[in-house]
Amino acid sequence: MKTLSFFRLVLAVGLCLMVGAVGSLVTTPKIPTWYAGLAKPGWTPPDALFPIVWTTLYVLMAVALWRLWQLHRPSQRRRLAIGLWFVQLALNALWSPVFFGMEAIGAALAVILVLWLAIAAAIWAAARIDHVAAGLLTPYLLWVSYATALNAAILALN
Repeated sequence: MKTLSFFRLVLAVGLCLMVGAVGSLVTTPKIPTWYAGLAKPGWTPPDALFPIVWTTLYVLMAVALWRLWQLHRPSQRRRLAIGLWFVQLALNALWSPVFFGMEAIGAALAVILVLWLAIAAAIWAAARIDHVAAGLLTPYLLWVSYATALNAAILALN
């Protein structure tokens, strides 16, 4: 792997893992306190599963960004795909502070619904230039679909 390509991959992975780490700073203290006291549906996964899933998804997201950035020449389609990728990342970064930090379940549901749309748009844009990048984002959309249903169920129960 060429030096620039490796640097871009490290940068993409670092960016995604940083977003996850910042989110966990808000989330972790609330899990044994506020979150533990919420009524949750029976299909809520164990708390230990979340960091495993999210770390995996952040790495997949990073590789998708790297592919869009590294493997394709600058073009309007590439700018759109990368721009939408960054929109979804910003919304992803917003959700934890809203849900856990502000303890605003309804507002978090609004954020995650817009996040879902942004991920779908990013997948669509990526698929126009790189099917592998789009495929790497697909598990993320599936997990956020599940997380959206979970957020909605927690709102309904509380």
